[in-house]
Amino acid sequence: MTTDLTGRAAHRAEITARAEADMAAMGVDAAFIERLVETFYGNIRRHADLGPVFEGRLAGRWPEHMVKMKAFWSSVAFKTGAYGGKPVMAHHGVDGITEGLFLQWLQLFSDTLTQIDASAQAHGWFMASAERIAKSLVLSLFYNPAQDDPRLQGAS
Repeated sequence: MTTDLTGRAAHRAEITARAEADMAAMGVDAAFIERLVETFYGNIRRHADLGPVFEGRLAGRWPEHMVKMKAFWSSVAFKTGAYGGKPVMAHHGVDGITEGLFLQWLQLFSDTLTQIDASAQAHGWFMASAERIAKSLVLSLFYNPAQDDPRLQGAS
């Protein structure tokens, strides 16, 4: 049992070390994550469509949200496993949230990566991650499997 746990810990450490090296090669470190999150959410707050939705959910709680998002993106980038939130539940029931806002979110995320001078590799990596996250949230929040029922196809 002890050997198994030691092996898992070593494997986990290898994954994290590899992720840190991969991120470093792209110019990503803790300061990059800090800059990305601070800039992105500053842009969110000024965005005509996204700002009111985020403000409605986070009014008075922005500092805690920023800490959580820095932990989230650090966990994603460096594969630390440090983030333990429940993103689907956090987005469920948010007033004003629509499927279309996720496209705006993605565009603003891309624009922010450009704004902070992310390397081409970092831009690509973070966008691929953001697209997976957005797709997962859209499916969780808006997908209705009943709409895929073949018996309902063409019936309008």
